[in-house]
Amino acid sequence: MRFLEPLRHRSFRALAAGRTLGAFGNSVAPVALAFAVLDRTGSAVDLGLVVGARSLANVLLLLFGGVLADRLPRAVILQGTETAAGLSQALIAVSVLCGFSTLPFLVSLSVVNGAVSAMSMPAAGAITPQTVPRELLAPSNALLGLLINGVRIAGAGVAGVVVAAAGSGWALAVNSLLFFAAALAYHAVRLPSGERTPGSRPIADLVAGWHEFRSRTWVWAVVAQFAVVNAAGFGALSVIGPVVADETFGRSGWGLALATQTAGALLGGIVAAHWQPRHALFLGVALVALDALPVLTLGWWPSFVPVLIAMLAAGLAMEQFSVAWDVSLQEHIPPDRLARVYSYDILGSIAAMPLGQIAAGPLVQHFGREPVLVTCGMLSLVATGLALCGREVRKLTNRPAAPAVPTGS
Repeated sequence: MRFLEPLRHRSFRALAAGRTLGAFGNSVAPVALAFAVLDRTGSAVDLGLVVGARSLANVLLLLFGGVLADRLPRAVILQGTETAAGLSQALIAVSVLCGFSTLPFLVSLSVVNGAVSAMSMPAAGAITPQTVPRELLAPSNALLGLLINGVRIAGAGVAGVVVAAAGSGWALAVNSLLFFAAALAYHAVRLPSGERTPGSRPIADLVAGWHEFRSRTWVWAVVAQFAVVNAAGFGALSVIGPVVADETFGRSGWGLALATQTAGALLGGIVAAHWQPRHALFLGVALVALDALPVLTLGWWPSFVPVLIAMLAAGLAMEQFSVAWDVSLQEHIPPDRLARVYSYDILGSIAAMPLGQIAAGPLVQHFGREPVLVTCGMLSLVATGLALCGREVRKLTNRPAAPAVPTGS
């Protein structure tokens, strides 16, 4: 099966194991951390500060992470960042279990986690084309998405149950062990010797990456779309969602809702692996409109079953976009500048996210929950409509793939 052909390549197998284990840990962390803060202070404003601090550290260091990933061995970067993430999560777990966690302490370690994530994300996105032939980019990205989303289903669901039964501290402890296991898996990744870019000044590297980013309208238009989608949609969902759950269908229900969203992404990955339309990016961008459903449902109809349906649809749609976006970047951006373009992509996509997360709590206190959630959903729909107006977004085509040659490398 073409869907499984990337697994014939040893480095891809190691990469898939590392990313899967890391994703398992990351799926546990948001649920556990959110309820750790709510148990400690009971304040949505404090929760917004903790998650916003992590996003802010991401924003500040992402470009540096892209430069490093185009200069240094990407597998080594991933090993180091997963190890650092495991250590920081272990400290949070100990503080929660031993009862000495404070808001400044949690904010500080969230900053550390955000910095570590900023170092790893460009490398994680750019390393895939170095582990498989070009003709396997679509199935390899879809397979990675399938594996990652599969463990996210388990992670989010388990996190909700463990938090409800044993407390958030134990969930965070498991989270740290998964990060250490991911670091071990990345150790087996072996990349071509031509991976590194000849050294130049960091500023020159950033300028070259910026040129690649801004010279393609389809790249910056989609990034601008996600600046709004992530700030409005994800910001509201990550901060207001747990509060709504506490008042309505419960913490375990919220964990299951997150798991259902990931189940939708799992289905989306299967579809994307077998169906690769010529204008995949246009289709993916259009489907992002469905990402507004969970926020709108929480605002208009905050009941368990409607929220599950909305999360399922959003997950399926976003995975279709994710595969189309990764393949488009990996096919059309020069390999030696790909990590820097990824860093500008991620930076632009999440730059306003801390503002959305930090502002969500005060806005709800001032205007009420429903108006804020509905407004955020509408902003996501408007941003998607504007992105679809771009001719390059509508016309970009996938390159035809030559038949893959099976190898045991």
